Amino acid sequence: METTSEEITALVGREVYSNNGVFVGEVEDVRLDLDNQQVTGLALHELNPELFSGYVGDSRGVLIPYRWVRSVGDVVLINDIIERLRPREEEGADEVVV
Repeated sequence: METTSEEITALVGREVYSNNGVFVGEVEDVRLDLDNQQVTGLALHELNPELFSGYVGDSRGVLIPYRWVRSVGDVVLINDIIERLRPREEEGADEVVV
């Protein structure tokens, strides 16, 4: 996916929703792979407390993999986050980083 620096900075402040229409949070920052010149993750804050209760503790946000992004427009749509969350003892490569 080709993106320009203007498109990357435009992600900051956008609301993020699951593909089921559930508010997830707001983009605070983006994680970049400078060697490959691509976005690899979105740092979210202003999280939906119903989704993240018991998962984030004192953290201010979460980092989600950019591969979860389905589309970007006025809002960012991601794969259903609820299906991805699991207890810490079951941590895996696709889990949300807090």
